[in-house]
Amino acid sequence: MKNKKAVFITQAAVIAAIYVVLVVIFDYWSFGPIQFRVAEALTVLPYFTPAAIPGLFIGCLISNVLGGAVIWDIVFGSIATLIGAVGTYLLRKYKWLAPLPPILANTVIIPWVLKYAYGNDGMVWFFMLTVGGGEIIVCGVLGMLLLFALNRYRHHIFRT
Repeated sequence: MKNKKAVFITQAAVIAAIYVVLVVIFDYWSFGPIQFRVAEALTVLPYFTPAAIPGLFIGCLISNVLGGAVIWDIVFGSIATLIGAVGTYLLRKYKWLAPLPPILANTVIIPWVLKYAYGNDGMVWFFMLTVGGGEIIVCGVLGMLLLFALNRYRHHIFRT
């Protein structure tokens, strides 16, 4: 029983760390009205393990703090990633739907943060297009490539 908890915590911590590292490496693209947060490709990981849910949430939270985000972005950006991760876990029986929850959560939530927390010029619908487009590329394309690459080794990487 303790070993299972240790594996869960370790997997969550590793996923959080990888998320933070990817945001730091691709810092220029990770923030702003036109986002291409490469770390969001990891939001397909709840397809493999429920440990990815807290890992992604904590990774996003830490990334937003380190990136100098305002409090509303730290809170609502992290919640958007959490909603996406939970949605992916709930849809884990449908491989092709794995990237859909994070795409939708970020497309709906983040534009409001960009408009009202940061006061960016532009319409919310425009930010929905830019954030949504970035999420489609990162989650829908890169995330699915990651999912298919890891799927072959899932029982070795994500064993409990």
